[in-house]
Amino acid sequence: MPTHNRENEAPSSSLGKRSRSDDGERPFMLGPTKKFAKTDPLVHYGRHFGRTIRMFCGFEPLLNSGATIETAIKAGRLTIDDLGDEERKEYEIFNELLRLVPELRERLWNKDANSNEILYIASMLAKGVAGARSDDNKSLKAAIIEIITPKGSVLTPTLSRNVKTDRGFFHVTTGKYLCPTELDWNDEATRNALRSGQITMTGDQWPIFLYENLKYNPQDPWEGFMKSKIMVSAYKHVFTSPSSVDGEPRATRSGNAAIHGMKRVTPASLAYVATLARFSLTSSPTFSRTDRVTDNKRFYNLVLEALEDPEEATEVDTLLEWWDRKIFPNMVAIASGSIPRNSAFAQMKERRRRLTLGPVGNNTATA
Repeated sequence: MPTHNRENEAPSSSLGKRSRSDDGERPFMLGPTKKFAKTDPLVHYGRHFGRTIRMFCGFEPLLNSGATIETAIKAGRLTIDDLGDEERKEYEIFNELLRLVPELRERLWNKDANSNEILYIASMLAKGVAGARSDDNKSLKAAIIEIITPKGSVLTPTLSRNVKTDRGFFHVTTGKYLCPTELDWNDEATRNALRSGQITMTGDQWPIFLYENLKYNPQDPWEGFMKSKIMVSAYKHVFTSPSSVDGEPRATRSGNAAIHGMKRVTPASLAYVATLARFSLTSSPTFSRTDRVTDNKRFYNLVLEALEDPEEATEVDTLLEWWDRKIFPNMVAIASGSIPRNSAFAQMKERRRRLTLGPVGNNTATA
């Protein structure tokens, strides 16, 4: 009787089949395949809009107003000069949104577009803004502890990465960073007043952490403004990658700046990071634009107003150049067109130049 050689059997394929137990029954039953909902690209654009253009925005009135003004200008019934200051600013934001979202213009001026379409577009953009803010707040809540902890040291008393109740003015370190510029944290009476609520931190009282080395010069409020270690680290955490905070990024996934093709630091992105960093240092558990304790919206708007003030253009341009070198150094080098003289490329060009000219004196006419 011939023996059955299993070694020479072709392996049976299990592709497309579910395994069964010895008694013929399936060891477990698989439920219905989960269908993933496709996210509207507007949500993606909304995330970047909130981070770099406007953190707080009423999209429905912005879209309606912007489209109305655009239509009137194209019809010759209106010019930019006819707009008031607020209308002009709103129209500028509307145009920034149009540049950010390639298909938005077509969707707004589509003959079939109606109020429901505008409401939908507004809701998707708002969803993106809220989602990005929530993600960044959650991430920065933990990261800020590492940012404010001196290297090789620990905070005393320690702070939890996930619980904020001990932060704010209740902790000596977070309180020091949050202390308004016009107050002295080293003064015990000031610390007690801030902790008890006798002195409240409103949106128009800017924290000292916005300033380089925590030093504020009342004679020149622009000196060191927005150049603190916390600001740079928090900005890198949000826009490049968390791993880039301490040096070269090690992340394998693209950061938010790379995903959206961001090559320059914007005033609104600085105000955004300042607002989130400020909130992460406080003891407030929930971010809200109407929170009377943290006064987030007023703080953001005032910082942004300072950074977008035409009369402060010289100081702001200098500040943004400083930030571009910090966050996008390669982009700055490319834009300037400068090439290091000791680079291989520069030395190749120099060698070719010398060979072309030949030895000194070759081109001198002989008598």
